[in-house]
Amino acid sequence: QVQLVESGGGLVQPGGSLRLSCAASGSIFRINAMGWYRQAPGKQRELVATITGGGSTNYADSVKGRSTISRDNAKNTVYLQMNSLQPEDTAVYYCNADAYVLKGLTWSLSDYWGQGTQVTVSS
Repeated sequence: QVQLVESGGGLVQPGGSLRLSCAASGSIFRINAMGWYRQAPGKQRELVATITGGGSTNYADSVKGRSTISRDNAKNTVYLQMNSLQPEDTAVYYCNADAYVLKGLTWSLSDYWGQGTQVTVSS
């Protein structure tokens, strides 16, 4: 199995910045895409940004231009740098990874989620 542990959330003032990190561990052969999603109170979970194993990125329109997703494949870690944060960015941010893990005698591709880290943007 794969464990995803997020860190870096917290309280920040409008216009501020945060850097989220998510480290994957477990019986991992290879991680394909990794990404960040968020869920605000009363709303559905939505995509923030994704990055492939080769480094191709995709961003939600709401964060494009002020957020950067990156990854360190050697550390199985994905990062999300968020700048110019606004109150509407307040949400629980979840890390996601598609990883090949050892199940029995074979490698199997499965989807994994972290527990989430709270980001609150408020003055």
